[in-house]
Amino acid sequence: MVHYQDVENIVTLLDDRMEAGISRIKLHVEDTVAEGKTLETYHHGRCDVGSAWAKGTCDEF
Repeated sequence: MVHYQDVENIVTLLDDRMEAGISRIKLHVEDTVAEGKTLETYHHGRCDVGSAWAKGTCDEF
């Protein structure tokens, strides 16, 4: 069940990140993560976070 305060917390989190200059955000909410815990991953460029291109491990060429 979704609670109003949970939605407000997510909106606040996103607003704070945008005000800090973060322009691209991928949000993944998971029930198995401890309440109040967040994880941020930063990468250079526009490739997908965690992809072989982002990690520099692509051996295509």
